Amino acid sequence: MAKAKKLPSGNWRVQVFIGKDANGKNIMKSFCAPTRKEAEKLAAEFELTGKKNLKRFTVGQALDGYMDLKRNVLSPSTIHGYGIIRRNRLQSLMTMDIHEVDSFAMQKAINEDATKLSSKSINEAKNLIVTALKLYGVKLELNVTLPPKKPKIKNLPTPQQVIQMVRGTDIELPCLLAIWLSLRISEVRGLQFGDLKGNVLTIQRSKLRLGSDDVVREVNKTYSSTRQLVIPEYLIRLIQAVPHQSETDFIVPQHYQTITKHLKKLADEKGYELTYHDLRHLNASVMLALGIPDKYAMERGGWSTPNTLKNVYQHTFTEERHLVDEKIDGFFNDILRNS
Repeated sequence: MAKAKKLPSGNWRVQVFIGKDANGKNIMKSFCAPTRKEAEKLAAEFELTGKKNLKRFTVGQALDGYMDLKRNVLSPSTIHGYGIIRRNRLQSLMTMDIHEVDSFAMQKAINEDATKLSSKSINEAKNLIVTALKLYGVKLELNVTLPPKKPKIKNLPTPQQVIQMVRGTDIELPCLLAIWLSLRISEVRGLQFGDLKGNVLTIQRSKLRLGSDDVVREVNKTYSSTRQLVIPEYLIRLIQAVPHQSETDFIVPQHYQTITKHLKKLADEKGYELTYHDLRHLNASVMLALGIPDKYAMERGGWSTPNTLKNVYQHTFTEERHLVDEKIDGFFNDILRNS
């Protein structure tokens, strides 16, 4: 609690922090009395009892306010994800006053979701609520138990099988961009012809599917996701074969659902368990099998770690990095020649 300050009138005042408004500005409650002791006593009593009785926000309202406040600084996909949490997770907390949330209430909500949601999904929702309530001056110290993490056992096809499956189809290019270059589907769909200069492809944009709408962002998922890759001749030819009128046309014009549904149909016909995102996992496995150093693997895939954040693009096109590119390209070119 803040110390009492003497006012020009001769009275003493103590200000108690009770939260933040929708613009992030501190909300303070003042207690005035003729003496320092009386003012501090009033503030102390409020801290003990009165603050808990304030009915200002429900948890749901706090999440709405948090999302509104962060809307212009977080990515649309992040805000979209927060909206899913707001509507579908830990719902028994959403109508509670923010000052009533405790470990018991949180555990009850977790138990209700444990049969239908993963431990990761529940933990994301819990962390969002803790963060949002902190913005309103409620600091939660929780003692709760999350459901156990269930290991995902997935038998993915080999890179050879995937390339043979998609070769010559309408989704060959988007699939090769993922399995060969480790691009996310939002990065693949965000590529424009102007991003390819010679044999260097710049990944600097994303096209996200949010609900039923496409949202184009001139940034990628993370800081280290914006990167440049030297791409092989085979991919260049596939790109150049796509009809286009200008450099701002998208290299992969297909809709999100077209790509994912066509891939699922091909995989089902072969009896493979495979999603588009699994193509990035296959790329990571290829780099591991080829002995590619983590530094270069993370640069190519745009994965965020403290190390890669410190190593920006000046380290990308070293002589050693070119050898890495050639080694990976050689692997995939051998597959194409033998298919």
